[in-house]
Amino acid sequence: MEKYLRIGPGQPSAIVVMPLVHLLAGFAPFCFSWDCVGVWLGLYILTGLGITLGYHRNLCHKSFKLPKWLEYFFAYWGALALQGDPIVWVSTHRYHHKYTDSVKDPHSPLEGFWFSHMGWVFDVESEKERSERATNVADLENQPFYKFLQQTYIVHPAILGALLYAIGGFPYVVWGLGVRGTWGFHVTFLVNSACHIWGNQPWKTGDLSRNNWLVALVTFGEGWHNNHHAFEHSARHGIEWWQLDTAWCTIWTLKKLGLATHVKLPTDAQKKKMALNGNQTLPSADGIPRLLK
Repeated sequence: MEKYLRIGPGQPSAIVVMPLVHLLAGFAPFCFSWDCVGVWLGLYILTGLGITLGYHRNLCHKSFKLPKWLEYFFAYWGALALQGDPIVWVSTHRYHHKYTDSVKDPHSPLEGFWFSHMGWVFDVESEKERSERATNVADLENQPFYKFLQQTYIVHPAILGALLYAIGGFPYVVWGLGVRGTWGFHVTFLVNSACHIWGNQPWKTGDLSRNNWLVALVTFGEGWHNNHHAFEHSARHGIEWWQLDTAWCTIWTLKKLGLATHVKLPTDAQKKKMALNGNQTLPSADGIPRLLK
């Protein structure tokens, strides 16, 4: 357990913010109202899109382009999700794709479900070692806006909390920060954990990534994880017509409005190349290779 309690300078969120947010969520039954549920839902949608559309598909993978003001808008809501500033989040995710399901994966499932779900967040020194100390985000570090968010990261959720308190008192803080933050943590973490254990694999990615419809439902389409690992630069994760991907619906709408450009999608040739035909040997969560049929 000691390894999960290590903490590096400037990284208090793992042992301070996350427990505090979970503690706040514990007051939810005593502060229930439909107004509070509305606050939770509205902020969940905004911060959820901030993570999946802003941090993930736009900043990490550059699967489409937005005007800077709109890019910054989504990134700011991502910062309010309490999952870290854009520079750290994007760096970690890029290393995840570089070293997927290996010992150098920042949240490798080879370490077990708990580690891949949220244990890695607390093991800051291990994350730094695995992630080569964030040398892969020069594109963000060169932009003053993202450096500003990194340097003042914790201030912005605090301001949101103050606004919630001013508008609706303690119940709004409980539901707008506590419940929404806790929900956001775990549905995002399920992509790292559950989507590398449960689900189907229609593409030969050579890793443990899986499509999980239930996770996709609560993460704006992020649960179509095998699709994503097969075509990581695609703006659309729910590739089949029946695979609900609300983040893609948002990007599609922005494209129709002329706000999203250079939208990347997998080509037929890429799909044919990645299609799973025959047998494929893949790693497993216990480290023992298995034959997928």
